[in-house]
Amino acid sequence: MSELSSGKGHRDENFPVASFLLRPEYRAPIMAFYRFARAADDIADHAEATEAEKLRLLGEMRAGLGGNGAPEAMALAEVARERRLDLVHAHELLDAFCQDVTQRRYPDWEALMAYCRLSAMPVGRFVLDVHGEDRSIWPLSDALCAALQVINHLQDCGEDYRDVGRVYLPLDALAAAGTGVEALGEDRASPALRQVIARLARQTEGLLAQSAAFASAIRDRRLAAEVAVIQAQAEDLATLLTRRDPLSEPVHHSKLRMGGVAIKALLRHWFAGGQA
Repeated sequence: MSELSSGKGHRDENFPVASFLLRPEYRAPIMAFYRFARAADDIADHAEATEAEKLRLLGEMRAGLGGNGAPEAMALAEVARERRLDLVHAHELLDAFCQDVTQRRYPDWEALMAYCRLSAMPVGRFVLDVHGEDRSIWPLSDALCAALQVINHLQDCGEDYRDVGRVYLPLDALAAAGTGVEALGEDRASPALRQVIARLARQTEGLLAQSAAFASAIRDRRLAAEVAVIQAQAEDLATLLTRRDPLSEPVHHSKLRMGGVAIKALLRHWFAGGQA
């Protein structure tokens, strides 16, 4: 998939991916899943490839999960066989990337959450399966993963619209504010668009309230510490998005701010009874 590769790696993501907090034996399968997801995401988001070409390449990714296709998928399938992990999460993720190719608008919040069920929630579920965690805590993971996905959509709303014509902001929210998708093509968000973004950020804070107990529900202490960090970083970014314009202002964490939020989160987590 190198011809459509963005060159982006796990250190370029907004949130930690298999950080040093995780036990070494769990990092390899998580990184295999990340490389698979990164390759598929690059295909779906490529600005110049045709829809037919994207779907063909995503089909090769799916074939790789069966043992004969894209190398990133074949590598993940091998890890899954070795560790007896369910590949349903990878297949659901591919469903989301195919949807990215064919669907560019979402009518309402419910439709966006249905998309997040495929595009984000399988990632958290896979990580929990790798760690052998109880599936009863999936709803807490699902809420956090959906929040992370919406935060990414809000941060990149202008870029998504300009580069691939894709809009994740629900159309009913735009209409209620008296604006439309074309507002995303401006250099600065209008007051109406800012209203929509702030409202969606507050809805995301609602998801984060649902996931607040996630870290404390995880048995593996090192995974719990990483989740505590991700939760805190997401809360900080959601608050930032209620105040800033992603079309004209920085709405991503600087390394300094990211580190500060992480340290505070770890200290808070440890003092509350968690240990790495």
